[in-house]
Amino acid sequence: MAIYHLRATMISRSTGRSATAAAAYRSAELIVDQRTGLAFDYRARGGVDHVETIAPADAPSWVQDRAALWNAVELAETRKNSQVAREVRVALPCELDAAQRLQLVRDFCQREFVDRGMVADIALHAPGREGDERNHHAHILLTTREIGPEGFTTKNRDWNAKELLEGWREAWARDTNHALERCGTHERVDHRTLEAQRIEAQERALEARERGNEAEALRETVRAVSLDRQPLPQLSAGAWQLKERGIEVAAVQVWREIKEQAVEVARVAQELAERARTWLERVAERAAEQVRDVVERVAPADAWGEFFAAAAPGASAAAEGLARDLEAERRQEAQREAAERAARERVQEQERRAHERDDGHDHGW
Repeated sequence: MAIYHLRATMISRSTGRSATAAAAYRSAELIVDQRTGLAFDYRARGGVDHVETIAPADAPSWVQDRAALWNAVELAETRKNSQVAREVRVALPCELDAAQRLQLVRDFCQREFVDRGMVADIALHAPGREGDERNHHAHILLTTREIGPEGFTTKNRDWNAKELLEGWREAWARDTNHALERCGTHERVDHRTLEAQRIEAQERALEARERGNEAEALRETVRAVSLDRQPLPQLSAGAWQLKERGIEVAAVQVWREIKEQAVEVARVAQELAERARTWLERVAERAAEQVRDVVERVAPADAWGEFFAAAAPGASAAAEGLARDLEAERRQEAQREAAERAARERVQEQERRAHERDDGHDHGW
């Protein structure tokens, strides 16, 4: 199923990182850092499906050279604790094919980053060989300075605003859902917290039950159950490396425990969904049978066969309404017949008595 993930982090010299090393690793290329003389060679690394750079229209042509781009970024920064780049990591829906995933990332980067003046260096990665085969994702490296025809100029502090990050999170959910809709899948993602989504599902379940829509109420209840879990905590790069090496530090142990809880919650929600689906199917089947029984008493079976064949699945509410209408008509018809029968009997009785009187007079009684 499609999952939502967008995480933005800064690449800073204060943590011993560089934009050149980050770009080389994510693109699986060789980049030599002109400032330090270090060579970052990741050409033997696999799992990179696609890389490209998207820049504003007035940016110089050399930004399309990955090594030139990120060396220019590094040379523009003079402080030892400079923030040299921003990375945005997003999960890509496994329901999309390669071309659809690429188009999703391109459109998002163009509108949210490049149109604001950033250069976006994107790398689409395939799932790891030993991890979840659905784990398609993209790394997006973003410049922190504005760029013009002559190169980088001043840093734009507005790009650090928390409100902007929230806007990116919401935009990624919206774009992902549009892509999922276009490809014909019913899966959707949500950028809000698990708690906010769970509260909404509970409210929708209550509203649906008050409207008498038991099917929708059950669906929202199952959704609320599936969301009743803790979010999976983020592991630092060091902790993640330790996990991959099988070293159980405290952060990794917590991560595993919460992941196991999430798996159990998902199992319970799936079991509940299957039971709800079975119950709804039985209700619909019983309602359809009741309607057929009523209709067969007042109309030929073949007159309704095609109607019930098409309408019975999932139509319990409509079936129950039709059954009530037909039953009411049957009772009214029975009452009319009873009244007519009683009237006929009264007339017959009056006629019988009249004949008796007439017969008596005729015989001189």
